[in-house]
Amino acid sequence: MSHLKTLLFAILCAVFCHASLSAAQQSDPALPLEKIRLPAGFSIEIWAQVPNARGLALGSNGTVFAGSMAAGNVYAITDHGETRQVRTLAKGLNTPLGVAFRDGALYVSAIERILRYDRIEERLDQPGKPVVVASDYPNEKHHGGKFIAFGPDGLLYAPVGAPCNICEPDPDRYALISRIRPDGSGHEIYARGVRNTVGFDWHPETGELWFTDNGRDWMGDNLPPDELNHAPRQGLHFGYPYCHGVDILDPKYGAKRDCGKLAPPAALFEAHVAPLGMRFYTGAMFPPEYRHNIIVAEHGSWNRRKKTGYRLQRIQLRNSKVVKQEIFAEGWLEEEKVWGRPVDVLVMPDGALLVSDDHAGVIYRISYRKS
Repeated sequence: MSHLKTLLFAILCAVFCHASLSAAQQSDPALPLEKIRLPAGFSIEIWAQVPNARGLALGSNGTVFAGSMAAGNVYAITDHGETRQVRTLAKGLNTPLGVAFRDGALYVSAIERILRYDRIEERLDQPGKPVVVASDYPNEKHHGGKFIAFGPDGLLYAPVGAPCNICEPDPDRYALISRIRPDGSGHEIYARGVRNTVGFDWHPETGELWFTDNGRDWMGDNLPPDELNHAPRQGLHFGYPYCHGVDILDPKYGAKRDCGKLAPPAALFEAHVAPLGMRFYTGAMFPPEYRHNIIVAEHGSWNRRKKTGYRLQRIQLRNSKVVKQEIFAEGWLEEEKVWGRPVDVLVMPDGALLVSDDHAGVIYRISYRKS
């Protein structure tokens, strides 16, 4: 009988134990954090190991939720002081990279669907079957993964990327940012001409939308630039596939539109850095001059002869205009070798900044202490 009990425990543990390991119990990834360069007073540590961590969201009870892309899983990380418990909430979903939290429920994007897990923080060990909020998004995987977030208007914003590198897709289905009510109704398009945004946020004071956008490929190592865009109102067109950057005409489609009549980017990034997640810094831990700055995660280039990106940028605004851009954290790229790729950022209640890394399979914590 004791042998049977031991065997039963081993089977159950094989199924469930992996979903509840604390950060301290997981193996040390031995990442060279000492190579990360930050401004004076800042430090970085591994906060949790989360395979293929992508989009991040914060629950009302302090639970951090993380989506993934290649893994197909959704995770919940709870903080117990010196240890963190990582649970796998869902498996086998179709590219669930985006997560959002509202009124006790977790919303998860899965290409053509958005799912909702009600009362999730009460059910972390048994989330149950999700509610399908919406299921009529395009099902192409090319730029089909969706970062999702709730705006100050209470609506859930979800992008649909272009199903190609460069093409002229149906403008009512692709290359846009849409929004819906929390129950899935009231679908409408907020912005068009957006090739592929994987991160957006709203200014804490103005409530206006800002988002990153990844430029097209195969125009060379240095063209076109990636973008940070500002959408203060609904109905703007941000250029794709006709215009790139400020006034770069697309070789195939550029003659069809006047770039001067389209919304210009608020700021330009180096070509192919792949800016993904971005958030306004709203915490109180960092120095006062960081307040309401934008922190952008550059995932890094994949088709450039000399790699670029793989870092965090800090962007300062004044009167809704970008006045300064600078590198905030770098070191994941060293002599053309990559050991980490930042994806999303999240401001925590204590003011620290979490950064997901789908390449290293971790979430970092960046904190500040005045020397």
